[in-house]
Amino acid sequence: MDVSLTLWVLTIAGLAALIAVDFFIGRKPHDVSLKEAGIWTVVWIALAGLFGLGLLLFAGGRPAGEFFAGFITEKSLSVDNLFVFVLIMAKFAVPTQYQQRVLLVGVLIALVLRAVFIAAGAAILASFAWVFYLFGAFLIWTAWKLVQEARADADEEEFEENRLLKAAERRFGVADRYHGTRLWIQENGKRVMTPMLVVMLAIGTTDVLFALDSIPAIFGLTQDPYIVFTANAFALMGLRQLYFLIGGLLKKLVHLSYGLSIILGFIGVKLVLHALHESGVHVPEISIPVSLGVICAVLIVTTITSLRASRKQAAAATAHGDGEGAAQDSIGV
Repeated sequence: MDVSLTLWVLTIAGLAALIAVDFFIGRKPHDVSLKEAGIWTVVWIALAGLFGLGLLLFAGGRPAGEFFAGFITEKSLSVDNLFVFVLIMAKFAVPTQYQQRVLLVGVLIALVLRAVFIAAGAAILASFAWVFYLFGAFLIWTAWKLVQEARADADEEEFEENRLLKAAERRFGVADRYHGTRLWIQENGKRVMTPMLVVMLAIGTTDVLFALDSIPAIFGLTQDPYIVFTANAFALMGLRQLYFLIGGLLKKLVHLSYGLSIILGFIGVKLVLHALHESGVHVPEISIPVSLGVICAVLIVTTITSLRASRKQAAAATAHGDGEGAAQDSIGV
């Protein structure tokens, strides 16, 4: 897809305008209701759908299919990010009325950093075709790692600050409490960070780690930097509302890691096949419609099986609790 500089500028300006509207509406700290989160989640998904339809009308079916496949993949991978966001919010004890501001700025930081990753990835792929093998192998390894983590009976996870964050805290110091939405304050004659700025940096920089698998994954679906960037932008910008909408349902998606591992493994195989085809080896390539169908089917099946497993676990826990209560009553008698 041949994208002019004018279209790039207009796209970035349009995204910036949408972010500005989102920031203006949510500028006053408040607790986000399920209704508000639901409305804005629908709005962002509808905007992504309209953008994809625009690609279909003006660029053809292939770019539109690549965008939708990339958007759905990035959206499903970003849901996995929400688990870590919940841990970060708990770690820093972020008041509920400030969480939407934290997520907005954190997502903006993540979007800027991902744009750098996308530009670097596009340049590398354009110069070195063998990188497709590397990306494919990395995604297959990541898929296997996700399966191993899902099968492990790990204790309750806890967020650990990365080195960059720890270095910033040592360099500037951190206030002992929140000061509204302020990012810096004067304390004992010294300018120090507030916990608000620390948690924003935590969310923004932590997302970079997730980009290490999501960026290769979307490059496995399309090598067009414009589609890669816009799919990432629309997936990330609706993440804040999604956090408040399904935050309580995250623990019920018990099979999400398995579903994501299948998707990443599938895209990894697709990348390896593409690399072999580029090297002159006659192997079948996986088309975008097939990729889109597999991704959607895996997510639907994963969601259904997760909800069923969660209901069974809840019923078993209730029965176990009732049994213990009856035993205690008999002992008391």
